[in-house]
Amino acid sequence: MLHILQEYGLIFLLGQFPEGPLGGLALTLCMAIAGLVLAFPASVLIAVARTSPVKWFALPAAGFTTVVRGLPVLMLIFWAYFIVPVLVGRSVSGLTTVICALVVYEAAFLGEVIRAGILAVPRGHVEAARSLGMSYGLTLWRIVLPQALRSMTPSILNQFINLIKNTSLGYIISVNELTYAAYQVSGQLLNKPFQVYLILAAVYFIVCYSLNLGVKRLENRKPVRKTSAIPAGVVTQ
Repeated sequence: MLHILQEYGLIFLLGQFPEGPLGGLALTLCMAIAGLVLAFPASVLIAVARTSPVKWFALPAAGFTTVVRGLPVLMLIFWAYFIVPVLVGRSVSGLTTVICALVVYEAAFLGEVIRAGILAVPRGHVEAARSLGMSYGLTLWRIVLPQALRSMTPSILNQFINLIKNTSLGYIISVNELTYAAYQVSGQLLNKPFQVYLILAAVYFIVCYSLNLGVKRLENRKPVRKTSAIPAGVVTQ
């Protein structure tokens, strides 16, 4: 195994970079970050729609999350592989296909996480803001969402860990992420598949376990005490 790491370690980490395209663990992390960042605005909108008293917003959002959460990520990748080129009018790379599928997947799951955070905000904070004349939208923007996102940060990071593992499905359409890099190394060695995939498992474990430790530390950190939920500059009568 040490010989494999010495000989092919850079392929696991960077793929063919800098002589070729970026791959391996670096591409896996880039895909996961892109999926989380691009899905975040959509997930906030979905969470707000899910908690909206207007059914025209709440019902489509609920239908979207129910359908997507009931499908495997691999199915979303297959759909994106055929649908995205039709929508944009040209062929797209496998990397773009996987990121699109991950964005849809993450928007549904992260939307439910943020919705839970919104529902966990004390009702009294909302009523206090509304009693001061703040509109529904302003109350949501300045009172509800900041508290919801702050309380749900560990859960959002847990979703990022899941995204890292789900990027391995890009192997199916030959995206040169970490799992596909291991497949390439195994193809070159031929007689050492167990050692190669043991290294692959170890890399995923080290990355995900390290991030999980960070999440636990964040969860155990004492929350900052706040004296008021009403933003500065709003004066009570």
